[in-house]
Amino acid sequence: SREHVHPNDHVNMGQSSNDVIPSAIHISAAEQLRNCLIPALEKLQSALEAKASEFWDIIKIGRTHLMDATPIRLGQEFSGYAQQVAYAKERAQKSLEILRELALGGTAVGTGLNRNVDLPKKMLRHLEQRTGIAFWEAKNHFEAQGGKDAVVEASGNLKTIAVSLFKIANDIRWLGSGPRCGIGEIQLPATQPGSSIMPGKVNPVMCESLMMVCAQVIGNDTTITWAGANGNFELNVMMPVMAHNLLESIRLLANTVDVFCEKCVRGIAANEERCRELVELSMAIVTSLAPMIGYDRAAEIAKESAKTGRTVREIAREKKVLPEKELERALDPIKMTEPGGTGPA
Repeated sequence: SREHVHPNDHVNMGQSSNDVIPSAIHISAAEQLRNCLIPALEKLQSALEAKASEFWDIIKIGRTHLMDATPIRLGQEFSGYAQQVAYAKERAQKSLEILRELALGGTAVGTGLNRNVDLPKKMLRHLEQRTGIAFWEAKNHFEAQGGKDAVVEASGNLKTIAVSLFKIANDIRWLGSGPRCGIGEIQLPATQPGSSIMPGKVNPVMCESLMMVCAQVIGNDTTITWAGANGNFELNVMMPVMAHNLLESIRLLANTVDVFCEKCVRGIAANEERCRELVELSMAIVTSLAPMIGYDRAAEIAKESAKTGRTVREIAREKKVLPEKELERALDPIKMTEPGGTGPA
């Protein structure tokens, strides 16, 4: 009954919503980061590393400004994606660390009015036992309740993770475009019929799903940023929307990264013939001739290739710009993917 257990005198003893709610935000987000997002990123990193190893011997054309550039290994490209996810995992871990500081014990305005001096220590010990996460009392309760910079920073890290994942998903989508009239250097696993009107069409829905989630996370961060700036004096009254958006961002990323890994990345196959074809057709391989025949002469070969549709190799051989063995060595695409390239020995 109310006489024996009073909601304010007993249940809420030594507490205020002003220190409990910000602490609850930190605890729930920290648990979701540890239990959901970080494991999902670890799984995706591992899958991308496996693909980098699988594709290491496949040479393809690189691209800058959406234009043909010098050759690169498909495995090198995927190793870059794996490293982005490795850094994403570090950012998620950093978010977890900054959320371990709790406002518990500050009560109404940060002074600790009406609470036992030992309460924060006991509560933190109990929380660690329940969650397995070591939390600690805020260094300054007025900062912890008046500002929500830790949540803003954690969300900022999630935004950066989203930016990285968007880039990866979009690249993979483009690499799999076609299948006959696009880039087509990789083949994505089919997950569902792609068109209600075009039979046989398969769309990169896993990539596009992740891209939309990333857009949502970036939008959530904008809201959290603005809400964080609108704390007044000893309390930020916009914590509910910050909590909603932070937890939604973690949940969306964790769930979608897991699905993207399982239903897209693990099933990616390389189209080796297409990769070889595009390397040979590219004018950019003339770059490896420049150190030996000069930039201007190499540029002339590139222009003639563009004008006539003939390959760089054919034109260079016809013009006898180098002895045959040197020419073959210079135009070896494998050597172009290594430091130092095919320049003078």
